[in-house]
Amino acid sequence: MTGEERKVIMASSAGTIFEWYDFYLYGSLAAIIGAQFFTAFPEATRNVFALLAFAAGFIVRPFGALVFGALGDIVGRKYTFLMTILIMGGSTFLVGMLPGYSSWGAAAPIILIILRMLQGLALGGEYGGAAVYVAEHAPANQRGYFTAFIQTTATLGLLLSLIVILSVQSYVNGNWDPTPVLDAAGAAVMNPDGTAKMIKAFDLWGWRIPFLGSVVLLAISLYIRLQMNESPAFKKMKEEGAASKAPLREAFGTWKNGKIALIALFGLVAGQAVVWYSGQFYALFFLQNVIKVDSFTANVLVAWSLILGTGGFLFFGGLSDRIGRKPIILAGCLIAALTYNYVFPLLTQTANPALYAAHQTPVTVTASPTDCSFQFNPTGTAKFTSSCDIAKATLARTSVNYETIEDPAATAAQVKVGDTVIASYDASALTGDDVKAVPAAFTKSINDALTAAGYPLVAENNTTVARASNFFDIFTGQKIGVILILTYLIILVTMVYGPIAAMLVELYPTRIRYSGLSLPYHIGNGWFGGLLPATAFAISAQTGNVYGGLWYAIIIAGATVVIGALVVPGNTHKKDIFADDAK
Repeated sequence: MTGEERKVIMASSAGTIFEWYDFYLYGSLAAIIGAQFFTAFPEATRNVFALLAFAAGFIVRPFGALVFGALGDIVGRKYTFLMTILIMGGSTFLVGMLPGYSSWGAAAPIILIILRMLQGLALGGEYGGAAVYVAEHAPANQRGYFTAFIQTTATLGLLLSLIVILSVQSYVNGNWDPTPVLDAAGAAVMNPDGTAKMIKAFDLWGWRIPFLGSVVLLAISLYIRLQMNESPAFKKMKEEGAASKAPLREAFGTWKNGKIALIALFGLVAGQAVVWYSGQFYALFFLQNVIKVDSFTANVLVAWSLILGTGGFLFFGGLSDRIGRKPIILAGCLIAALTYNYVFPLLTQTANPALYAAHQTPVTVTASPTDCSFQFNPTGTAKFTSSCDIAKATLARTSVNYETIEDPAATAAQVKVGDTVIASYDASALTGDDVKAVPAAFTKSINDALTAAGYPLVAENNTTVARASNFFDIFTGQKIGVILILTYLIILVTMVYGPIAAMLVELYPTRIRYSGLSLPYHIGNGWFGGLLPATAFAISAQTGNVYGGLWYAIIIAGATVVIGALVVPGNTHKKDIFADDAK
């Protein structure tokens, strides 16, 4: 690698790391931010809505790919870089300044979602430019290895966000005491054991500091981007008058080029996306919200798995230069589809043995099918008052694995925990003193039965769950076991993601390369991948199976293996990516 090649990779990668850092701060703090901006909603809805706000940034990424992809093919790679980093950095800073629901009401989550969408637009133009810029500088026989450095940036950006969060979290919580949690009426919220629920200072206001601090990274990123030169392949093409005047129409307006985007999307990127987001973001969300590992410990464990696994991007990128991109990407999708249903239960068993043991006690909800609703309520306007809905919502809050038994003759839902049967109630039929007394009695009966079955309802009292007191507090069998499981998931991520940039670059000629690869990449990662955490959590909440949402990733990854094996071209690593540049 020459000095100039090193400069290209370092400049492209450093700026992209900072941009991913900005984008993923929200993902790393989704559960905490959800409690600040979606206060008015029930807890299950709040988690889904927080993930949907995270996903909003992914939904608009294809539109950013179209806008900035066209600009990159018309005006150049460098200046498009500068625009995307400015939009990203500014939006991230404003998230840190935005008042919460208690101050601005519904306006707060609406503005939050708008800022997330601006971040998504910026990122939609960022990735394609970085991948193209590096690939067009790389030696022909090392494209996979060189572009793999760009592939590390998303993971390194996530790692950087986790390290900053952990550092700020330790400092803030170490210097400010927790305060009581209050409901919308100003009354104290109580734990299942009757004690007051407390909120840590970081969860209350300290989470804003990493967002505000991103302005420093913005300044560094701008400086780095200003030092970069334009891609020589693009400059040569412009000088020869061979640049496309309508890259979007040329890339997607004909079947010849349009089918390439479809092949790339369904035969490569869709599967890559669900493996990527399952292995990193859903794993983090699963640890925090399903397994009930505290956010600090979850971030520590995921951070260490990223440190251990990130080298896989370079390994598989380099390997793809020798054996091809397609077999490595599809192998990663296949292994993920075959093993997820074993890995995530193992993660529960290792990280929270008490919860895993409690899951072995059968829990059922017997109800009439007409009594049960699909409890997906992102607007918070629906009222779930039937006995079935109340029973399911109560169980979902404590990560209970349960099965629904349909009984058309049932007049009211019944919850059975082991041998204990508890009758639910219809909230719409309650009057007078029963409005408060019946729900309280039902909740207490459920909590007593779950406690008897071994469910650790109060996290602070669970002595079996993994806990880390600092970043280096990992040297116990339990925590090392969790890190190894998470590292396995990261290795699968590196298999599917390491070679993907080079593969997409090789599918398009220089004149439409930025536009061509950006759209399928961002539809796959923005829609199939970005929507995965919210979709998986909603599926799990509805089915009662905490692992039910994994089928979303398993089915898409499996479909990609079949489609990719049939229609994706092989041996693209041997292709001359400049052979078709002449108009």
